This record gives sequence, C-alpha cells and structure tokens, in this order.
Amino acid sequence: MATHWLAAISVTLSIEQIEHAVRHHRPRRKMLRALMLRSAVAMIVREYRGATEILMIKRAERKGDPWSGHMAFPGGRMEPQDRHGLDVAKRETFEEIGLALGPAEPCIGRLSEITARPRILHRRGMVVSPFLFRLDREVEFNPNYEVAEVVWVPVDFLADRSNRETMHWKRDKVPIPLPCYMFEGRRIWGLSLMMLDELLALLPARG
Repeated sequence: MATHWLAAISVTLSIEQIEHAVRHHRPRRKMLRALMLRSAVAMIVREYRGATEILMIKRAERKGDPWSGHMAFPGGRMEPQDRHGLDVAKRETFEEIGLALGPAEPCIGRLSEITARPRILHRRGMVVSPFLFRLDREVEFNPNYEVAEVVWVPVDFLADRSNRETMHWKRDKVPIPLPCYMFEGRRIWGLSLMMLDELLALLPARG
C-alpha cells in the first residue's frame, strides 16, 4: 500500500549505489575489541518492485531481555565455533529467521564497529560488527522464538529526513531526547539507527 512519503521521492537509491559505496568504505574498528565481548549483525538489502529495501526484525517480547520488542538486524554474540564476525552474522541470521546466507548472497562489505555499553558497570562492553549482504532471490522466512516479525524497510523512507522523529528515552529516570523513525508503527532507534545513519551517509544525496 502506498504511503505519503512515496510522493516525495524524486530519485530512488539503487542497490548498486549501496554496493559501490560500501565496497569503497573504510570502517572503523574499536581499539580494545580484543578485551570485549563480540557480536555481529547482518544488514540485508534487496530490490523489490523498483525500490531498495533493508531487512529488519522486531524482537519478541521477553521478560529480562533488554532488547525486548526492539527493531533490530538479525545477529547475536560470537560463539566458540565462530571463526570471525562474518560467521556470527550468517549463523545468527539462519537461527533467527531461517535464511541461509550462501554464495548467492555475497557480503558486500561492512560498517564501523559499535560499542554496546554494559548495563552493569563491572561487565565488559560488547563490540557489534555490522556486515552487509545482497539478496537477489525470493525467500520464505522461518522466525524462531526470538523474533516477532520480519520487516522490509524502504531505504528511501530512511533517506527522507522529513520522516525523522524525536523520542525520549529514560536513563536513571532522566529523559534523554534521541532520534528515531516510526515505520508503520514500528520504532527504529538506538544502535540499529546508528548503523543505518552510517550507511545513509555513504550514499549520494538525492535530487
């Protein structure tokens, strides 16, 4: 169903532009990454009916889960069997939504590592490594218990700054204004938005 922002699009961001930008990007890495916990996510892009979309998941509501109900990318912590972050992103994507990222879904690059701060002071922080993949085939998802739904978000919607909103997140009972998007009733913010902002900053401005 068409939404109001479609009428404002004059140039559609293509998957080729994303691929070119990411392949020539030099992502930053955290200096203390060897001392921190490691995790990775998969940012999967596709072209569908003339628009470029990026895959996100809405996490299931679970008691005790700090990311319960949040919009995110498939991903999770590095396990002993994982050789590197790319393995983590692929494994977690298959476990969470049933999508096996193989040779037909190449990793087209990565973005800068982000630190997820620990909720308890004495714990180590976690470094999150985002990897981008291109999907060119029809797939059916099989979400596990951690995932409430799989959502394709148009990149043009995210690139349109008029869709940007402000939310208030409480830290120690102090409200902090933070940027966000509301896409069809789903709030996109936090670490996921930081990753999207880096990706969008690499893309050409629309006319």
